Amino acid sequence: MWILWTILGILGAFIVITLIRAAFWTPEKISSEPLDEEKVDVEKYRRDLSAAIQIPTISKVNPDEVDWDEFQKLHRLFEERFPLVYKNLSCEEISLASLLFTWKGKNPDLEPIALLGHQDVVPVAEGTEQDWTHPAFGGVDDGEFIWGRGALDMKNHLIAVLESVESLLSEGFQPERTVYLCFGHDEEIVAAKTSGAGALADALKARGVHLDSVLDEGGAVLDLKVGNILTKRLAGVGIAEKGYADYRVSVTAKGGHSSQPPVHTAIGELAEVIRDIERHQFNGKMPDFVYALFTKIGKNVSYPARIVTCNLWLLKPLVTFVMKKIPPAASLIRTTTGVTMAEGSPAANVLPQKASITINFRMMPGVTIADVEDHIRKSVRNKNIEIEFLKGKEASKVSPTDSRSFRILEELCTRTDPDMIVAPYLVMGGTDAYHYEEVCDNIYRFAPFVMDTKLLLTMHGTNERIPIDCMGDALKFFKRYIRMMSAE
Repeated sequence: MWILWTILGILGAFIVITLIRAAFWTPEKISSEPLDEEKVDVEKYRRDLSAAIQIPTISKVNPDEVDWDEFQKLHRLFEERFPLVYKNLSCEEISLASLLFTWKGKNPDLEPIALLGHQDVVPVAEGTEQDWTHPAFGGVDDGEFIWGRGALDMKNHLIAVLESVESLLSEGFQPERTVYLCFGHDEEIVAAKTSGAGALADALKARGVHLDSVLDEGGAVLDLKVGNILTKRLAGVGIAEKGYADYRVSVTAKGGHSSQPPVHTAIGELAEVIRDIERHQFNGKMPDFVYALFTKIGKNVSYPARIVTCNLWLLKPLVTFVMKKIPPAASLIRTTTGVTMAEGSPAANVLPQKASITINFRMMPGVTIADVEDHIRKSVRNKNIEIEFLKGKEASKVSPTDSRSFRILEELCTRTDPDMIVAPYLVMGGTDAYHYEEVCDNIYRFAPFVMDTKLLLTMHGTNERIPIDCMGDALKFFKRYIRMMSAE
C-alpha cells in the first residue's frame, strides 16, 4: 500500500511543480524600447522592384545557355536607380556576372559585415505561362501585390538592400565597419560545380578578409495563430542549412524481347531496391536548435497550454516519435530520402538491360555525403546494385545563437514588434550563405518580410508575388541592421 501512496505522492508533487513552473515559464525579457524612426521611400522601392522583375535573369546548369545580356541589363538598372551606391562604393564584377560592392568603414581594425543576395531566378515551367494572373516577367504592381518571378526569391531582398544603402548614403551615413554587398548570379543552380557566391567568398578570402557576420535570405516573418493558445509573429532565423546529394542507383539484367520476360525484369528488381531504401529512413533526432525553436514558441503560449509545453524536456522522445510520422515535421529532425526519377527500357516491347532511379537526399548537419552512400549500401539487400554520385554539397555548419549578430537580429525584431518570437531554425533548401563558411563564423539567413504561408508556397511556382504592405518595415529593418551591425 505504501508503494501506491509513494507513487501518488510523487505524481502529485510533479503536478504541483509543473503548475508552478508553467506559471513562471515565460519568454526572456528583451528590450522593447522603440527604435528610432527611419525614413524609407516605399514608392521608389516598388518601382525599382517592378523594373528588376521585368529582367529575366534566369540561371541554367550550362552557363553557355544563359542569356548574359539580361544580367548586364540588371547591372545597368542598378547603376541607373542607385547612383549614390555606385558613387560611394566600389563595384567589381566577379566570375561571370556576380557583383561585389565594398563600402569602406571608418575603422579598418573592425571586422567587416556582408549582406548577400542573388540576382538569378528560376524559369517558369513550360506550359504554365498562361496560368499566371499577370505575366511572370511583367512586374505588375496592382496596388496590393507586385507580381512576377523573383518577387519573393529574391529580388525583393536584393533591391531592398540596395534601397537601404542608397537611403543611408543620402543621409550622410558612413559605417564604422566595412560593409560588403555580395550578389551572386547562379544561386538557383543547386550544388553547381562553380558558383558566383563561391567566387565572391574566394575573393574575400584571397584578400585576407574575415567577416564578423553574414546575412542572407532564409526565414521570413510568419503569423502564428492557434485559437486562444497563441497569437504571435514568428521570425525564424536560419542558423544552418541542409546538405544536398543526388545518387543514381542502377540494376542490370539480361535484355531481350518483352514476349519472353523473366520473373523479374531489371525494373522489377529495382522495385525491391526502392522498397528497401524507403523502408530504411535515416534516424531522427531532435537537434538543439529545433528544441530551442519549440521552447521559444512554447514559452509564448497561453497558461493552460504552458502546462504541457514547459515539460518539453520530458516529452522530447514522444514529440520526436510523432514528428517522424509527419513528413514535413520529419524533415526538421532527420536526413530525408526522396526517390524522384526512374528510367528503364527505351521501348514498351524491349526488356531493360539497365534500370535506374535517382534519389535526392537532404542531409542534416553532421551527416555527410559519404554517410549517405554508406546508408544506401547498408539499406539495400541487393548487393549487385551500382551506385553513382551525381552532385551534392555538404550540410552547413551551425552558427551560434549567442553571437553579437544574432542578438542584434533578435533586438531589431522585438523592438519593432514586442509580440514577435525570434527563434533559430534549419533552412530546408540551399542558399549562397554556406560558401562563406571559410571567412565567417556567424552566418544567418533571414528576410524581414511579413508573409502569409500561402504566399511563400508561390516561390518557384505560379503567381509568385509580394504584398506591398510588408515593404516599409523591410526597408526600415535593413537600414537599422546596417546601422547597428556596422557600429563598433
